[in-house]
Amino acid sequence: MTIRLLPENLINRIAAGEVVERPASAVKELVENAIDAGARRISVTMRDGGRALISVTDDGCGMDPEELALAVERHATSKLADDDLIRISTLGFRGEALPSMGAVSRLSIVSRRANSDSAWSISVAGGAKGEVEPAALNQGTRVEIRDLFYATPARLKFLKTQRTELAHAVETVNRLAMARPEIAFTLNDGARDMVKLSVAPMSGCGDLFDARLERLGAVMGTGFADNALPIDAERDGLRLTGFVGLPTLNRNNAAKQFLFVNGRPVRDKLLYGAVRGAYRDFLASDRYPLVALFLEAPPEAVDVNVHPAKTEVRFRDSGTVRGLIVGAIRHALAEAGHRASTSVSSAALGAARPGGVGGVGGGYSPSRGMSARGMSEQAAAYHAPLPDMEAAPQAPPPASEADEDDMGDYPLGVARAQVHETYIVAQSADGIVIVDQHAAHERLVHERIKQGMENGGVPRQGLLIPEVVELDEVSAERLAAHAEELLDLGLAVEAFGPGAVVVREAPALLGEADLQGLVRDLAGDLAPGYGAEGDGSASLKDRLGAVAATMACHSSVRAGRRLNAPEMNALLRQMEATPHSGQCSHGRPTYVELKLADIEKLFGRR
Repeated sequence: MTIRLLPENLINRIAAGEVVERPASAVKELVENAIDAGARRISVTMRDGGRALISVTDDGCGMDPEELALAVERHATSKLADDDLIRISTLGFRGEALPSMGAVSRLSIVSRRANSDSAWSISVAGGAKGEVEPAALNQGTRVEIRDLFYATPARLKFLKTQRTELAHAVETVNRLAMARPEIAFTLNDGARDMVKLSVAPMSGCGDLFDARLERLGAVMGTGFADNALPIDAERDGLRLTGFVGLPTLNRNNAAKQFLFVNGRPVRDKLLYGAVRGAYRDFLASDRYPLVALFLEAPPEAVDVNVHPAKTEVRFRDSGTVRGLIVGAIRHALAEAGHRASTSVSSAALGAARPGGVGGVGGGYSPSRGMSARGMSEQAAAYHAPLPDMEAAPQAPPPASEADEDDMGDYPLGVARAQVHETYIVAQSADGIVIVDQHAAHERLVHERIKQGMENGGVPRQGLLIPEVVELDEVSAERLAAHAEELLDLGLAVEAFGPGAVVVREAPALLGEADLQGLVRDLAGDLAPGYGAEGDGSASLKDRLGAVAATMACHSSVRAGRRLNAPEMNALLRQMEATPHSGQCSHGRPTYVELKLADIEKLFGRR
């Protein structure tokens, strides 16, 4: 076998296989070039899903004839002025995109510098480069790709339908636009604008949050903007900003999770795992929150040169990054108090309205024009440490007329009734609140367990008759091996022969819990593969949140239990004083708030 050098054209086609996977990949590279060129308006046009035409026009700095000729050469770039691959501050830097596209399509570039009196153009077809010629164009650059993959027809067979390829391009543009609210973006498919994002006004750095939220709302929907919690945290030279959704605003996949590092959209397992870990106490394992996070790190602390498409990064100190994300999100969720997303009440009103439909696909899907943000502002005064449940404050019985004057003091209102022995109906100052008593009490117990863990251990009580639980041998050994850690949760277990454990002490707050079912569920929570990233790598300390949630579920007030007026009001008051009480440990809402104005609309009074 003889070793030989590959022809330049073949090298470019091989590079195109890494850089230009599909039309959306070409759009990504060209839009990133436009952003790096300082553009303030970027327009994308596609025909036939990008097969026939991809055109990207910007008003950036442009290129002169000499730069234009160099731009289509391999490894030619303007973004590494000092040849430093450590401190990279631009989106693109490899210098492979344009020559790779020219090797598999008919590429043309027209560009004009701001102070130049004329524009210039160059063409590359199947790798054959033409001459630089005069052309007509205002300031900026227009890049056109026609007949994508005509030089490599086998690649065409792997492209999906026009609709699918266009959807990928729309997602690509939206991701890039989310980090750049100061730039206007459009994407047209020849018939209509699929993306149309105007410049978000910013008069100073303080407006960045508002501008970014406006852009996120335009991309992710007003439901996210109405139920987003701001994030702004710093640690060891890293800064994390952005917005995260309330746990009750969730989806069955991670499609609405957007992560950026130094303005670059990335798909990083570390970052996704950190988000999942932050929400572990509030969402079931098959539900995903909506987030948009922007991490700013010193260029030398992150390596963006680990993937041909630059969609993955590597951090010098991944532990600090993960800790920053988890801590910032948990702090924001704690600040939200008992607030639940407005989409919960919107879905309820949609179901009640004649001809309306409820939430979509297992989440709490937002409807436009519904009720306001909720009661988080009123609840701020109640964000005190969780009170002792036995000593919880009690409101007067709901039948008392004295409640009318004091109703405004209680964000969750005063209990008026219990229906189906499951739901508490309370009257607030401007509407009604419907509470799921089991879900609400589950969250309260969960928070008490967590508080006990932070304060040296959950109080426990000995069992008069120890409970023997039969399991398979592996599960029994696993529980026995973690006996010391479980003791901090108030559960004293010991091995009891092969395939069994004995429970001698249980958390005092559990009451008459089903210890058999509890122990079996805990064995499942501690099984390998339960880690935050689904690979079994999470430590027991990381998993204790799920263990606490399991214990809370087994000890909570069950649906079907009749409550008297003081018990119902005590539950409401504890919810107002407890962080995260707007959702149970599985991300479901604990209450629905219906404003009086919305109820009046249902009956045609408004």
